[in-house]
Amino acid sequence: MELISPNREYMEAFQRFYNDYANNDVANAEYYLEGVQNFERYIQTLNDESNGVNLKEDYVPCHHYWLVNPEKEIIGVIRVRHNIETPFLALEGGHIGYDVAPNFRGQGHGTTMLKLALPKACQLGIHKALITADEDNIASRTVIERNGGQLDKIVQGIVFPYPIARYWVECCGAKP
Repeated sequence: MELISPNREYMEAFQRFYNDYANNDVANAEYYLEGVQNFERYIQTLNDESNGVNLKEDYVPCHHYWLVNPEKEIIGVIRVRHNIETPFLALEGGHIGYDVAPNFRGQGHGTTMLKLALPKACQLGIHKALITADEDNIASRTVIERNGGQLDKIVQGIVFPYPIARYWVECCGAKP
């Protein structure tokens, strides 16, 4: 398993990743729809976000990575935001967000993906990352806790109006 930057070589793998969402997690498939509608533009948008270029309103620079296996399947995606200097990110979004493809959930890939991303966050100057999960998302909370996450508190979300668990995770002591 390795984290890679999104790139054009994975167009077919991304289509399979999206189809997995479309067939098994319809509520979250829309987050990846742009990638199948215009893959070239999608990759450019992700690269622009990494460089802080052409950001949408209330967006911050953000590195995107794909967790791929030896078969070159996209197992999951993880986003490392360079800062949390917006009200949404500071309260409920956090520095790092991730998704594991439905067919690969429950196999420890989220834990691996976050472990690999923490040193990348450190390289961006993030020593402690805020990572959040829905309070009732035990799988995601377990991923965070297995990577040393310390529960800060449960807050009521504003953009997503339900209880959210906020964790702080040391980034610079993590080894990939």
